[in-house]
Amino acid sequence: MTDAQWRLLLETLDGRVFTPPPAGFIIDSPWLPRWAGLTVLDYLAADELWLEANLKAHREFPELLFLPGFWAEYGMCTEPSAFGARCAFPPDEFPFARPMFGTLEETDGLKPPDPASDGLAPFVLSRLVRLRPRIEAAGQAIRFSVSRGPLNVASFLLGVEGFLTALVTDGPRVHRLLGTITDYLVRWHARQKAAVSSIDGILILDDIIGFMGADHFREFGLPYFKELFARPAAVKFLHNDAEVRPSAPFLGELGVNLFNPGFEVPLSELRALAGPEVTLLGAIPPRDVLALGSPDRVREAVRAQGAAEGGRSRIIMSCGGGMPPGVSTANIRAFIEAVGDLK
Repeated sequence: MTDAQWRLLLETLDGRVFTPPPAGFIIDSPWLPRWAGLTVLDYLAADELWLEANLKAHREFPELLFLPGFWAEYGMCTEPSAFGARCAFPPDEFPFARPMFGTLEETDGLKPPDPASDGLAPFVLSRLVRLRPRIEAAGQAIRFSVSRGPLNVASFLLGVEGFLTALVTDGPRVHRLLGTITDYLVRWHARQKAAVSSIDGILILDDIIGFMGADHFREFGLPYFKELFARPAAVKFLHNDAEVRPSAPFLGELGVNLFNPGFEVPLSELRALAGPEVTLLGAIPPRDVLALGSPDRVREAVRAQGAAEGGRSRIIMSCGGGMPPGVSTANIRAFIEAVGDLK
């Protein structure tokens, strides 16, 4: 993200209204490698290919805010790998971590990993530090520390069904597990910030929030996300593109000022739930419109969102969730053109 784009983001979060409105996307390995002509594995494994794919996106679409921008990630594997999860890296599919515990009792005695040495985190940080001079030479900067959230990591360690069942069968053990995971994540974000001084944002991605009702989120989500977002940062960015209605009223209490939801809840309704201070990144349908629709269908969706009730304050035009696989250059250009036409 350039200095001018960073200022645009900060001013949008402060409530300044722009015409046309700002636009941007979360981009990572489900979309970027194939769009750049790479396999997912080569993109993740090779510094040069990773860097060139990211620079290509910035050169091709300078109008867009790419979030977090230059994301050094290993799919869903970075944080679970630090706890010892077995990770799978198919040649051209999104990586994933296999559950490592059959029961919640097996997590007794689990200790927080060391982000300096355990799992894939050292490789993530090494890539960022090593390539930072070339990123900055291209007029860009690394702005965010990034991780999956504590609920998401717990669901990889136990499996989604096992974790959600444990919420209602053994709350004390779940709290111990989430405390251990959060301790690691706090130190992992601090290590990213210490190594890359341009970082002034924090991005947490956690779709398991959307599998909880309000009471469960208040007990098992709220305290741990508050701890993660307690670090001083200009941008506190949360992604959850599963169900958002139960948790959205807590965004302000979490300290979140930028939120990327799914597309099912209209932004006007989400604004009423989240409050006026949270900037919303979204939310045209990602797969059926942005990836599979025609350019005209993309333009129609952007116009419809631009005309929807709720105003333009603290809105960044995007899709619901991250950029999905298969989005074409033609559809992205149609999106940019339609946003540019909004008055």
